[in-house]
Amino acid sequence: MKRFYKETSVEAAEGAFRVLLDGRPMRTPAKATLVVPTRPLAEAIAVEWDGVPDKAEINAAHLRLTRLAATGLDRVVPQRAQVVADTAKYAGSDLLCYRATTPDSLVRLQHEAWQPLLDWAAERYGARLTVAGGLTFVAQPPMAVDLLGDAVAAHGDLALSALYNLTHTSGSLVIALAVAEGRLTAEEAFAAAQVDELYQVERWGDDPLALKHREGVRTDIEACARFLVLLEDARLRG
Repeated sequence: MKRFYKETSVEAAEGAFRVLLDGRPMRTPAKATLVVPTRPLAEAIAVEWDGVPDKAEINAAHLRLTRLAATGLDRVVPQRAQVVADTAKYAGSDLLCYRATTPDSLVRLQHEAWQPLLDWAAERYGARLTVAGGLTFVAQPPMAVDLLGDAVAAHGDLALSALYNLTHTSGSLVIALAVAEGRLTAEEAFAAAQVDELYQVERWGDDPLALKHREGVRTDIEACARFLVLLEDARLRG
């Protein structure tokens, strides 16, 4: 579909804000009105659509904030319990808990990047996860898993959309929660999620496919982090 509108704008709507295209409310893929709780987020979504060149194809991949909001409305609202479960299950296999045993340089790098985040999760949520060497599955303490699940469930529907994407993209629920809580910036989250990959690049060099994938990860993390900031104090359920 090519750009079919001339102007974008934002208006207040029953305590929230909606984006207008030529004065008409924007719709999600499921035909719901795209309504968000803060003006900064609505304005940022409007800017995304305003940035589509005249008569150009509308590429949803470039409308990342829009996609996160639409996913929150279309998927999280009607299937909230399932999305919470799908996000929280990463606590049982978090990237940060699986460490290399060799070489020593990678072992040290992982420990320096990941252990402070696990310590933060233990202090912030009371959830102490178990670390294992190698790829052999390690069962996490049920109480820790439940506590991290409670932390996921505390997020509102739109924030949960971003939290799920952050968790899936990084492979770590702890990293995602750290971004949502402001413990990590997007750049720090990217570096933590890509410790192994960046280590291999330093040793063996890069290749175009790996670089493209890595930049996709970076862009997704940046979009989710920005989305959460734009939600401001609407991120957590009251």
